[in-house]
Amino acid sequence: MALRDKYKALIDATSGISDLAIREIDGILYIDGTAADGATKDHLWEVYNQIDPNFTSGDLVLNVNVAIDAAVTHAKVITESSNLNIRKGPGTDQPIVGKAAHGEVITLVNRSNDLWWLVRTKDGEEGYCYAQYLEAQA
Repeated sequence: MALRDKYKALIDATSGISDLAIREIDGILYIDGTAADGATKDHLWEVYNQIDPNFTSGDLVLNVNVAIDAAVTHAKVITESSNLNIRKGPGTDQPIVGKAAHGEVITLVNRSNDLWWLVRTKDGEEGYCYAQYLEAQA
């Protein structure tokens, strides 16, 4: 099955993504772009989860960030003492793309669900953190 066929539902869900680039290289489908808000990015992950529930295929790179002006609030990292992992997608099986220090205040882009929130660090790293280690700030 061709990757564009396998991920047709995901590609169809990218209609709200600006700077969209979809390409296939060496058996991997790359989807890049910018979402207008966190909910749009979360929707892409939900569609991907329906296609590959365990995120184990290894044949897709979903590299969609949220537009800077979509950030509306902040969250404080409330881990015991260690850094908080920031992951590419909502799940512990997703690769770590950055870390936020204990006590650091980061931008809360979207409260994706009760378990995972979409965040951005002051260095521009964007990804998902386990919500129990974050405290929303005004």
